[in-house]
Amino acid sequence: MTIPFQRAADAVRGAGTEAAAFAGHVVRYPTGIHREHLPPPGRACPAHPTPAGAPPHHGPVLLLHGFIDNRAVFRPLLRALHRDGWTHPHALNHSPLTGDIRAAAVLLARHVERARHTHHGARIALVGHSLGGLISRYYVQRLGGDEHVHTVITLATPHEGTHAARLPNPFPITRQLRPGSELLDELRLPAPHCGTHFTAFWGELDEIVLPGRNALLHHPDLSAENIAVPGVGHVALPADARVLAAVRRILARRDAADADAATDADEATAADGTGRAVATTRPGPDTADIPAPRPGPGGGRRPAPGLRKINPLNDRQAS
Repeated sequence: MTIPFQRAADAVRGAGTEAAAFAGHVVRYPTGIHREHLPPPGRACPAHPTPAGAPPHHGPVLLLHGFIDNRAVFRPLLRALHRDGWTHPHALNHSPLTGDIRAAAVLLARHVERARHTHHGARIALVGHSLGGLISRYYVQRLGGDEHVHTVITLATPHEGTHAARLPNPFPITRQLRPGSELLDELRLPAPHCGTHFTAFWGELDEIVLPGRNALLHHPDLSAENIAVPGVGHVALPADARVLAAVRRILARRDAADADAATDADEATAADGTGRAVATTRPGPDTADIPAPRPGPGGGRRPAPGLRKINPLNDRQAS
């Protein structure tokens, strides 16, 4: 089969996958209208039962949906995390008609601080789909959230904006999603002290983020890896079996690395005998997946944004 015909066939299959994902999401949507019930501040969060044979992962994970959506978009990921032993994943609901990314990031900060308090001070991993990824990034990069968040995973997030936001519409937030907007320019400012690790997944057939490569995260001061997912679009990406498996692997590695770093910090503080934290460094278990660091404009050294592609699989959609 020649390359043009192969591309056309891939596009047709991708369109079918996207249509099936959209239909599935329409069915799930009503189940995500109500907010998840979390314990009040000061009370511990009960752990989700761990399946037999699955090692428990106790690090809290907060999932943030996109524009005009709700937490039902994460139903496949939540099931996958529960099967693999995650005991504290939580899908948040914010207003489906969020009008300002900065205001949404301030609200996210409250959720993160409450989650840390509920989970005995454990740092958080954030997973955001579409607009949810941009809100998560703004919170971590511009509001000091890197102190509380060790990992941000974005799915089909318009880090460089989307030309789809230029279409006439009644929603003010779309102005912030246009390429070259004031908010996106703010996210290009130096962030030399941001230590959170970012992974950005982007679908090669994304019909909302235009062009699709605008979902890549490029910033010289951020530790970021970009992963292309062939054959899927905007709605199908959070339900793609390859993406679910990769997200679980990343969360497991980063959770283990953060736990090791916290242990090292506690040991160093105790050894110092002053009650002050002593800086320590320890390579995380996923450093082989991150390109060699290069200097950023702020003087800090951060890994250059990586780019790799998920291998095609037959079972692209999770049940």
